[in-house]
Amino acid sequence: MKNIFDSKVTEEIISRVNRLTPTTAPKWGKMNVAQMLAHCNVPYEMVYTDKHPQPNGLMKLMLKLFVKQTVVNEKPYKKNSRTAPAFIIADERDFEKEKSRLTEYLIKTQKLGEEYFHQKESHSFGKLSKSEWNNLFYKHLNHHLEQFGV
Repeated sequence: MKNIFDSKVTEEIISRVNRLTPTTAPKWGKMNVAQMLAHCNVPYEMVYTDKHPQPNGLMKLMLKLFVKQTVVNEKPYKKNSRTAPAFIIADERDFEKEKSRLTEYLIKTQKLGEEYFHQKESHSFGKLSKSEWNNLFYKHLNHHLEQFGV
């Protein structure tokens, strides 16, 4: 798994994002490209904003037991996997705005670095190691950039 906290990897991801256009079509799935970018912003919103309510104790336990390993391991996501409700983007989004937000989040995350994230409490899974944070961020982005052929 590439390290999202490495500046060269962040630059590579941003370069891939910059190859997207408002008309780039997905190879699979239901989202258009602007919705996908908004979807990819959600993990960062969960880290940097209060936009998404935290799951209650029981739900957080269920997420830790049944979802966490799928999200933080190195095994790629399957095409058309189920999406958590907070990640579903059904309305139309502004391509340039979402692209810009994602780029800003990528730069901010890389600059904060892996030590900032090591043992940082996640929105849904409790404390994660720096490698778990990396996998969470990189695997998700890579999955969706591949979905759109970049």
